[in-house]
Amino acid sequence: MLEVFKINYTAGGRQIIDDLSASFHPGKLHLIVGPNGAGKSTLVKLLAGYLPPSSGSIEYGGTPVAEIPDRELAGFRSVLSQSVETAFPLTVREIVMMGRYPHFGGRPGPADEAVVDELLKLFEIAEFGRRNFQTLSGGERQRVNFARVLAQLRLPSNSRARCRYLFLDEPLTFLDIRHQLDFMKKVRAFTASSDVVTIGVVHDLNLAAGFADQMVLMNNGRCVENGAPKDVLTADRIREVFGVETKFIPLDDARQYLIFG
Repeated sequence: MLEVFKINYTAGGRQIIDDLSASFHPGKLHLIVGPNGAGKSTLVKLLAGYLPPSSGSIEYGGTPVAEIPDRELAGFRSVLSQSVETAFPLTVREIVMMGRYPHFGGRPGPADEAVVDELLKLFEIAEFGRRNFQTLSGGERQRVNFARVLAQLRLPSNSRARCRYLFLDEPLTFLDIRHQLDFMKKVRAFTASSDVVTIGVVHDLNLAAGFADQMVLMNNGRCVENGAPKDVLTADRIREVFGVETKFIPLDDARQYLIFG
C-alpha cells in the first residue's frame, strides 16, 4: 500500500500541493483528475519519489520512500510519462530492454530476453523491434514506453513478496481512441494483481470513470474528493472544479456517460 501523510510542496514561492493525505491500495486502479494546474503531475512525481515533499511523508508499505535507495526502488517502481525522448538512435527492442536494467548486471539473461519478447508481442510492436525508436510516431513511442515500464515491473517468481508501484502521468497523450482503450484495458489487467499499486493521471473524465476503481479529484493543489467514480464525479463537484454543467447518461452496465455543456 502507498500512504500519503499531509504532504506539501512549494516551488518558486507557490504552493503546488497543499496538505494532501491519501491511501492507495493494491489491486485497484487509482486515477487522478482535475483541471490544468491542479497539481496532478506534481503529485505523481512526489508519489514516485522523483520530488521530495516540502513537508509530510510518503510511505511504500510503511517505509518512507525517501529512505529507499534509488537502485532498490527501480526494481519495483516504474513511471510512464507523457513522452520520453532519446538522445541516441536506440532500437525499439533496446528501449524495452532498458526496463530490465535494474534486474541484471552486465548483460541481460535469457529471462530478460523472454520478458522483452513477450511485451513486444503484447503491445503489437514486435514487427518493428529493430527499428530506430526515433522514427516512430508519437503513439507508437508511447506503446513502446509502456512495454518498457512493464518490463521493469516484471519480477521473477522467486522474488521476495512486496508491492510493485506503477505511475502513469497522462499516458494517453498521442494515442488514438483505439489504442487509448487498449492501453486502459492493459492497465486494468496488470492492476488486477494483488501486489500492484497503480496511480495515474487522466484528463478524459469518461475514460477515468469507466476504468478507475478509485478517483482523486484535485483542484488548486488540494484533494477535493477521493472515492469511487460515482461519488467523485457528481454534477456539483464538476461544476465547482471545472466550471461546466454535466448531464449523466445511464449505460447498460450500470456506468454513466458524461456530457458537458
